[in-house]
Amino acid sequence: MSLRINDIAPNFTTDSTAGELTLHDWIGDSYAILFSHPKDFTPVCTTEFGAVAQLAPEFSKRNTKVMGVSVDSVEEHQKWKRDISAFAGAPADFPIIDDTSLQVAKLYDMLPADAYLPDGRTPAHSATVRTVFIIGPDKKLRLTMSYPMSVGRNFAEILRALDAIQITDGVPLATPANWIPGQDVIVGLSLNDEQAKAQFGDIDIKLPYLRYAKAPKK
Repeated sequence: MSLRINDIAPNFTTDSTAGELTLHDWIGDSYAILFSHPKDFTPVCTTEFGAVAQLAPEFSKRNTKVMGVSVDSVEEHQKWKRDISAFAGAPADFPIIDDTSLQVAKLYDMLPADAYLPDGRTPAHSATVRTVFIIGPDKKLRLTMSYPMSVGRNFAEILRALDAIQITDGVPLATPANWIPGQDVIVGLSLNDEQAKAQFGDIDIKLPYLRYAKAPKK
């Protein structure tokens, strides 16, 4: 069965560039992002890992840990990290896990259950390992995104989505289309106008079911 929003993120223990890790223990009280790749030493993936390396301070400010998944060995990852750091001009200090067994790819439904990696494989053999998961401190999946091989991920959008998740987490708020931090947010329909004003201050009623409020301070 495919993973759905609010499912508990499947736990796993595996080797990584930071040693053996168990996902739920590693997450702890943080948010976490898993982003997966079909193969080391590939051009698009190198630019993506580089983008994550450059954004490390932004993820840290948001109490968010980042973990890369690639279906190659730790030894290959360590070599690749040198290329990533040189390209990005920033250290790739986040863990990259060894998923040569396809354990994580299958747990997270990134590949068919009968997938295998033939000798001399190309990235096309593991093309569907191209996914992003945002996980909350409660270990529940908050967001998933999947991309084709030819489209590099927009990590500014992933950061924006993380901000939206965090500002609406556990409160009756949502973010409108194209929202960016600092803009107004939408008040949930579980509150009437008086309740909305009491909780969030002045509200801007565009339609009876569409009401804006100032975003709460983080």
